[in-house]
Amino acid sequence: MPPVDAPLLFGFAVLLAWLYLSCFHAGFWRIVCCSAFSAPDEWPRLVAVIPARNEAPVIGETIRSLFAQDYPGALRVVVVDDHSDDGTSAEALRAASEADREADLTLLAAEPLPAGWTGKVWAMEQGLIRGLSAADPAPYVLFSDADISHGPRALRELVCRAETDGCDLVSFMVRLQCATPAERLMIPAFVFFFRMLYPFRRVNDVSDQTAAAAGGTMLVRRTALARIGGLSCIRGELIDDCALARVVKSGGHRIWLGLSETSRSTRGYGRLSEILDMIARTAYTQLRYCPGRLAACAAGLAVVFFGPPLLLIAGGWPAALGSAAWLMMALLYFPMLRFYGQSGLWAPLLPVTAAVYLWATLLSAWRYHRGRDGQWKGRLAPPRASK
Repeated sequence: MPPVDAPLLFGFAVLLAWLYLSCFHAGFWRIVCCSAFSAPDEWPRLVAVIPARNEAPVIGETIRSLFAQDYPGALRVVVVDDHSDDGTSAEALRAASEADREADLTLLAAEPLPAGWTGKVWAMEQGLIRGLSAADPAPYVLFSDADISHGPRALRELVCRAETDGCDLVSFMVRLQCATPAERLMIPAFVFFFRMLYPFRRVNDVSDQTAAAAGGTMLVRRTALARIGGLSCIRGELIDDCALARVVKSGGHRIWLGLSETSRSTRGYGRLSEILDMIARTAYTQLRYCPGRLAACAAGLAVVFFGPPLLLIAGGWPAALGSAAWLMMALLYFPMLRFYGQSGLWAPLLPVTAAVYLWATLLSAWRYHRGRDGQWKGRLAPPRASK
């Protein structure tokens, strides 16, 4: 019996992995932005809830962009100041005053954080229970991060999508900043990897169990929030947006997730260390704090992203298979780079980016086992057990 050619078999495995991703993984790499929809007969009232903790540098633009919306319906904004010490509330009030919309802004000071809740989810819950009365006629709540500049027609598009398709939750993944070399290396890949993990086509398919959302901009029906019992069901979640999407979608309810061309994040991550910290905050959470899942993740990255360059060392047919897989990887990544206005020359560097993401995931696991995971804005998340 002839000896097994391990590099050749590995080359076929790598190439088959990229063939599957390109042809059978719900077209995750395709860039399709929100399209036009028919306007509803009556534009519903909206209430935007913004949890904010030490967001003075960015919250003013978020408030201004909301009050500058080309939206025919009524809009009210509730800012929940989560024990900020940098003048967040004053900046929010200044922005509303500049727009002559002080009457449409409600400022709330968050109550002390209860045991078992993450800070952001508790602030969101405060906005719901204290910022909206049971008699408030608004059928939707917009959850917005404090660092989002909403495109001028963002609310129109979200409401049209919800009304047309009968969605209980619709959300935009906004454009992240991509200006520094570290951001160019990491940010388009962040969205690419997210879409690989949660293919938007499957998220938007009511018959598929895949559920995800982008917490920067989420429009949720109040009837759906009532059905799930408010936000207490996700009170301890670090990845609160995807957790909320899972709960809302359960039972055959419709959600939708897409990319926004006009809404953008106003928070930059200029240094690679800042991006590493951002990823490490929730990477092990995504793996449910399970060492076995961590090992499987590392093995998957090794095959899919590290395999193509490693195969070049073997030469011969393995190198040819690795080159074909590397080319396919770059071609699938190119649409995301183009969406972010970046050169296609970044595409072949995706294995390098994947290596950095693996390091951030390992760092996340190390922090968890040292009891330091989930730290954000000076607070640690509630302790969690592996699953």
